Amino acid sequence: MNYQNRCADIDKLKVELDSFRPFDENTLKQLKEYYRISLTYTSNAIEGNTLTESETKVIIEDGITIGGHPIREIQEALGHSKAYDLIYNLLQQNSDITENNILELHRLFYEQIDPSNAGKYRDKKVIITGTTYEPPSPDKLQGLIQNLISQLHQKSKTMHPVEFAAWLHLHFVNIHPFIDGNGRTARLLTNLVLLKAGYSIIIIPPIVRADYIESLKAAQTEQKEQTFFNFISEMVLESMKDYLRIVKHLKE
Repeated sequence: MNYQNRCADIDKLKVELDSFRPFDENTLKQLKEYYRISLTYTSNAIEGNTLTESETKVIIEDGITIGGHPIREIQEALGHSKAYDLIYNLLQQNSDITENNILELHRLFYEQIDPSNAGKYRDKKVIITGTTYEPPSPDKLQGLIQNLISQLHQKSKTMHPVEFAAWLHLHFVNIHPFIDGNGRTARLLTNLVLLKAGYSIIIIPPIVRADYIESLKAAQTEQKEQTFFNFISEMVLESMKDYLRIVKHLKE
């Protein structure tokens, strides 16, 4: 991995993006729906879901079940789409992230998969394959989440928005509060932070899954947080380029 901090380049793109604001209702709607499919597909694919982007689109937009896939994969697509809508609802409220917001995001994503654990902190110890990092025990989870939330306002004022989004992502997955769905919840929270700051949805393509996992591992086990921050900044840069391309096309 050789990712660099690209915040300066990102902010140059943001200046250009801001020149097209405010977006009209049609542009906002099309951006939201485009990234609903793209984010749902990529975020699920990172976790092993085998649905293609086209299949994800058919499931979400047409309500058609795709043969040859486990029902869980279809439920993951539908659940993520519901949680994605909550991100935009929270964006409109323009309020600080709360513990209830996090629990509701997970509930919406996970309720069709495992209703008994949806929106609830895990009550079991877990291990993460491929790393020596050990998530905290269940009795510490609520306190750790509340402590994380208590830091958000200050961090948002002292860190670049992209690094703040990466910081939240990293520290949330370190807590690993749910039995499953932690990565997808983290990526939704990351996008909420970025959208609130005027940046684009961040897409992490499945092709860089290994780098994503390795940068997380380096941050968790070797205290190399900047490695993960740099990775996220590269993903934001590429996402901003795509976002700007779509905006320009819709404005033509």
